[in-house]
Amino acid sequence: MTPISLHIPCLMNMFMPKTGKSVVRLLERLDVPFVYHEDQTCCGLPASNAGFLPEARKVAKHFMEVFGDDPVVVSPSGSCVEMITQRYPVLFEDEPEWKARAQDMASKTYEFTQYLVDILGIEDAGGKFSGKVAYHESCSLLRGLGVSEQPKKLIASVKGAELVPMQNADVCCGFGGEFSHKYSEISETMVQEKVTNFINSGADVLVMGEPGCFLNISGYVSRNHPGRKVMHIADLLAGPIDS
Repeated sequence: MTPISLHIPCLMNMFMPKTGKSVVRLLERLDVPFVYHEDQTCCGLPASNAGFLPEARKVAKHFMEVFGDDPVVVSPSGSCVEMITQRYPVLFEDEPEWKARAQDMASKTYEFTQYLVDILGIEDAGGKFSGKVAYHESCSLLRGLGVSEQPKKLIASVKGAELVPMQNADVCCGFGGEFSHKYSEISETMVQEKVTNFINSGADVLVMGEPGCFLNISGYVSRNHPGRKVMHIADLLAGPIDS
């Protein structure tokens, strides 16, 4: 099997390092060979969201220099993958050479669950969890990438887990990058509604595949419902670090 090149997004590297380790442990368990480039940095999404397009192009060029020769790039972040696959070609519309490189990068970059299910054909990652699980459909995965059934197939295969429906699972949690900072009161209301739906679902844990959503929802939960649990899907599938 050709090794994949693993991209760990900024938010995960800074605030969710255990989740990055879960991704690695899961790949090792599934015998998926991978490489990790230590000189990798941001994909350019924050700069792009904030409207700093020259800065976003600079960061994107570095990303493509680092990953450009790799046959496959996989990231446990829907928003980063959406940036690479959807926005990179547009960013370099006026730079033909870089646009061609951006299109090539877009063609070989996948979200983590998307790659496991659609490319490798893995629907059972060998996970174990005792309890009910609700799934949050993050905007970047669902609307940006069309990824929805893949993570749910993986969750449904987890031994001891019961995937339960959640009202408005496909509604935004209120993060939206710059949105949560510029419109904090609206964002707070949106994440409150998301967590209320989670609690009403009867689930023991709310799972998602987007680091931004995780930070937003888990932050609200820790402040207002400290007894509730929120997880990135990689942590659910990999299991506890000490298991």
